[in-house]
Amino acid sequence: MAKQRMLQFVNVERDMPDKRPPDLRAHDFNEIYAEYATEKAAEQAGRCSQCGVPYCQSHCPLHNNIPDWLRMTAEGRLQEAYELAQATNTFPEICGRICPQDRLCEGNCVIEQSGHGTVTIGSVEKYITDTAWENGWVKPAAPSQERPERVGIIGAGPGGLAAADMLRRQGVQVTVYDRYDRAGGLLTYGIPGFKLEKDVVMKRIDQLEQGGVTFKMNCNVGEDITFAELQKTHHAILIATGVYKSRELPAPGVGAQGIVRAIDFLTASNRKSFGDSVPEFDSGELNAEGKRVVVIGGGDTAMDCLRTSIRQGATSVKCLYRRDKANMPGSQREVANAEEEGVEFVWLSAPKGFAGDSVEGVMVSKMRLGAPDASGRQSPEIIEGADYVEDADLVIMALGFEPEALPTLWDVPELEVTRWGTVKADFQTHETSLPGVYACGDIQRGASLVVWAIRDGREAAEAIMDQINAEAQVAAE
Repeated sequence: MAKQRMLQFVNVERDMPDKRPPDLRAHDFNEIYAEYATEKAAEQAGRCSQCGVPYCQSHCPLHNNIPDWLRMTAEGRLQEAYELAQATNTFPEICGRICPQDRLCEGNCVIEQSGHGTVTIGSVEKYITDTAWENGWVKPAAPSQERPERVGIIGAGPGGLAAADMLRRQGVQVTVYDRYDRAGGLLTYGIPGFKLEKDVVMKRIDQLEQGGVTFKMNCNVGEDITFAELQKTHHAILIATGVYKSRELPAPGVGAQGIVRAIDFLTASNRKSFGDSVPEFDSGELNAEGKRVVVIGGGDTAMDCLRTSIRQGATSVKCLYRRDKANMPGSQREVANAEEEGVEFVWLSAPKGFAGDSVEGVMVSKMRLGAPDASGRQSPEIIEGADYVEDADLVIMALGFEPEALPTLWDVPELEVTRWGTVKADFQTHETSLPGVYACGDIQRGASLVVWAIRDGREAAEAIMDQINAEAQVAAE
């Protein structure tokens, strides 16, 4: 049993003390993993049936050529496997770690559907790309010729970075502007280190810099530089800001001390792992150690908060979700991992208020599933007279994210947005209502997966190159 539990923890936050029991910690796994990684990767890759209709590939947002690089891995042709994976995925080492493969490629594997257990595609992808980094096969951009055109990218998250890489390889002069002190967006500050080690992200950002991408950090568009100034100095602009505005819960007592936003909690934890000074963490405000933690929400961000709380040494960790397990929006694999680590899920439970000036508990309404809503999911209904109080010292609100009002923040009222506040852009060319201005990732499609942001960034880069080449041809004529 101990060995089975160790195998759950492939990626662990190494830069922070791990409060879990010793038999669940990563160093034990890493010692075992180093011995059989090559053999295991080849074994798993060799299980691929090379089916005529590769559902794994069609259910990957990037349409990665999974069967072919699995075959190469099984044959020991790891460099070729990496090069094929990199051809369609700018950051395969990141996707191999954090993609919800159970909902995408692995969940649609023909072998999985036949009841024989899926090929562990994500683990193989992680292995071949880690091997590529170790052997120096990962090279920075080296364009055959430099171009004079300049592209400004607002946002250093996965979408913006994917576009920067694609454009730089074509010789375009790329500058990325971001409000934070480190590039990476949610890869750096939103996703916990036990899922995505921060040195993996920093290594890729260093590679982009080596390839000629310029980063302007601590630069808040609308304050430190205007959008109009960016338009004047760039041939094209890509908006890749992501969505960081936390959804609010209008309930009595919501302003009590000890009720925090998921993004603040995760950012504090990640900053601490970098060795930053984080007063809110040190004071206990954004630290779960020794506390009864309740996380409200059922998505992947909620799972990150739950599993981070366990590692910080919370005395108990519970998740309140208003539907049942089958209707959770987050990855079922993440739910299973959280349960294995000691998280208690309280299904069909919704918060209706909070007790105490410094939070002491969550007032909970018990729910049942009623008729389906417009999306086909059953709508939760309150069971009258079944309210109770869930004790808590720290409540983390993980209710999802919404876009900021960019036209107002940036003083560009002509930038059209949807009724949800996302930037209105063509889903093929990614061009917005402003000529030469594009959008990609969450700020265009709403809060979604990293792999979709990467795809959007790559598509936007292609559209920008089409614009640049068309303008250059007109100028030449």
